[in-house]
Amino acid sequence: MTMPGNDSFNAAGAMTALLVRAIEEVFGPGADRVAFGAVTWADLGATLCFLLVALLVNGLAVAFLRRKIHDTARSESKQVRHHVFHALGRPLYLLIWIYGIYVSATPLLSKLPPDEGLHVVREFFDKLFDLGVFAVVFWLFFRFTRVLELRLAAFAAKTESKLDDLFVPLVGKSLRVIVPVVGIILALPLLGLPAEYAGLLAKGTSILLIVAVALIAFQAVNLGEKAVLTEYDINVADNLQARKIYTQVHVISKTLYVIIGLFAVASILMLFEEVRRFGTSILASAGVIGIVLGFAAQKTIANLFAGFQLAMTQPIRLDDVVIVEGEWGRVEEITLTYVIIHIWDDRRLVVPLSYFIEKPFQNWTRTSADLLGSVFVWVDYSLPLDETRKALKEIIEPNALWDKRFWNLQVTDATEKTMQIRVLATAADSSQSWDLRCDIREKLIAWVQQHHPHSLPHFRTRIGGVNADALPKP
Repeated sequence: MTMPGNDSFNAAGAMTALLVRAIEEVFGPGADRVAFGAVTWADLGATLCFLLVALLVNGLAVAFLRRKIHDTARSESKQVRHHVFHALGRPLYLLIWIYGIYVSATPLLSKLPPDEGLHVVREFFDKLFDLGVFAVVFWLFFRFTRVLELRLAAFAAKTESKLDDLFVPLVGKSLRVIVPVVGIILALPLLGLPAEYAGLLAKGTSILLIVAVALIAFQAVNLGEKAVLTEYDINVADNLQARKIYTQVHVISKTLYVIIGLFAVASILMLFEEVRRFGTSILASAGVIGIVLGFAAQKTIANLFAGFQLAMTQPIRLDDVVIVEGEWGRVEEITLTYVIIHIWDDRRLVVPLSYFIEKPFQNWTRTSADLLGSVFVWVDYSLPLDETRKALKEIIEPNALWDKRFWNLQVTDATEKTMQIRVLATAADSSQSWDLRCDIREKLIAWVQQHHPHSLPHFRTRIGGVNADALPKP
């Protein structure tokens, strides 16, 4: 196999010969003297000249690109050029030095005696040069993908569609995945590895392609999820529809992640002959294995199907207020196998998905977040109810937690000692309802203590046949 570096080496050898002859003519016969080994002073002078030329070319490239970057940075219309020049800088400097070192080493390598492995050294140096040039070009294309992403982002910023803002990062991430994989695949032939490694290389490149496609598929699913959810805000007060969509999208996206991952792993395993033979034997006995796996993983499969049922029927949704196992909390996360309930005191309750299909539970935000809160207070029969209603009106109606829909006071129970009054008041959600009930309870008890202290619950007794309530009050 003829490497591209061989042509470069021959061209460098021709330039070296011309430069050595020029040095010999300028400095005379002394330039032909041996410095070390078979290398003459003229050869060292040619190496130094090549290094100086590389340094000069690198300096000119640095000055040119810095001036261009500085000039284009001030103009909005030249931002694309600015990013192109900025991306071109470091790869170009490295490419100049790779060529400079390669050409500078030619006078020394050409003097190696054949019996000291000249062919091996030159072949190694050619491969190293080819890989270096390829790496620089690959790095340059990789940096240009960032320029393309910035250009697309600038274009998307001028449009009103939010989908463009999500599509641009997908293109950038996909290119950053594809470019390295393609670069590695193209660089492998340059190594000139023996034929016995061809099968291993083919499998390696196939695995890289499968992984790259899987990563792009993951990003596409993530983009689709964001594209759907961008139209719904779960942080607004009335977020019922948003919570429905969030729940369905999250469950479906996680299912797609699992499916993509399984297909990627299966595709990689099928590249190996041993696994394919094992897979064929599995398929031959699929009936028996299916029954065994069905019994062994019935709980997992039940939870998986429960996840689909939950996503479609939605007895619970993300951010729903629920009471599960006597605990009050909000649905924080729904996975393919379990649900995380954020308890009010910052504990987390982990519940399998099948629980919400098989067992009863309370969902306080199933159709809306509005709630009717109740406050129960036991008082004496002597408490004037009309006056209490007027006091409650002054307590509830100015309260910012009350949503101005409804409130009332009723006597809901009576015993031989006290009567029970119930206050109902509406609130926008469960958190506000809880705070409103606590506030009503505190202020109502304080009002009774201040205005009707004798109407607090107490026991009546008779002393010597006289009713204690008939005695003069202190």
